[in-house]
Amino acid sequence: MAINKAMRLALKALSYSDIDVRKSRMLAGIKALDPLKIFYHTLDTKVYNRDHEVPLRVYLPETDCEIEDPFPVLLFIHGGGWVTESVETYNKVCADLARHTSHMVISIDYSLAPEYPFPIGLEDCYEAAKAVYGNHLLLKVNPKRITLIGDSAGGNLAAALSLMARDRGEFLPQRQILIYPCTNNDHSETSPYPSVRENGTDYLLTAKKLQQYLALYRSSDEDLSNPYFAPLIAKDLSRQPRTLIITAQYDPLRDEGEAYGEKLRQFGNEVEIRRIRNALHGYFALGIQSRHVRQSYQLINHFLKGV
Repeated sequence: MAINKAMRLALKALSYSDIDVRKSRMLAGIKALDPLKIFYHTLDTKVYNRDHEVPLRVYLPETDCEIEDPFPVLLFIHGGGWVTESVETYNKVCADLARHTSHMVISIDYSLAPEYPFPIGLEDCYEAAKAVYGNHLLLKVNPKRITLIGDSAGGNLAAALSLMARDRGEFLPQRQILIYPCTNNDHSETSPYPSVRENGTDYLLTAKKLQQYLALYRSSDEDLSNPYFAPLIAKDLSRQPRTLIITAQYDPLRDEGEAYGEKLRQFGNEVEIRRIRNALHGYFALGIQSRHVRQSYQLINHFLKGV
């Protein structure tokens, strides 16, 4: 169903506040009050990035399964503009992922900006991935059956993590799923991507908010030219994982996500690019009752079974 006139007016009315980190975190925290959380089959563990702890939460697809079962893994990185959200607020998303893909999901609770600006959160994700790929978590994991997955800012971190893994040579992801990822460094009127202007004012996530998120995330203006900050600007995208990119029609990030997929193809990588019609940025958190989420799971499961 297309977005009707009444819905457009409502969305427009909700799309003009600036980013207030404290309030955003308080609102996100409401999602952690999930009455179904007690039914999720989870295990909490951690890794270390130098001097600080990086919590991880493991979700199993069935409540009666054994931890030793050799499940394939989705290594999940949450969204939230690098400044909000957490493992706790993404409990339902990750539990649903485990249930509807029959994968073990490992969710990374990386450090948030602005207290921990780029590249600290990315380095947290790297250390977590290195531990998972190296089988250092006492979990029975086949590195060839691990898929990186992230939404929005988490999609950015997953893409950057794949580049970093290739460059450092300690492990090499085989698959990645990027859900409406942020890949570029410019969401102003000078952006070359029409979706920034077409969808950047009236669909909840605005171009202005994107600029504010990037400003909170970066530690200096030099970060804007770093491919780990904005993977789309990377000069070399060779030796990247088999990739599924899912974008949303009414999302300012739509075109840059799809452009990243096209650029990956230019460097010889295997890529699928799928756009969810009539969807907004952030729709994946709505749960399986959403038609757009069900469509996404069809794409994700087809991709996962294609290996």
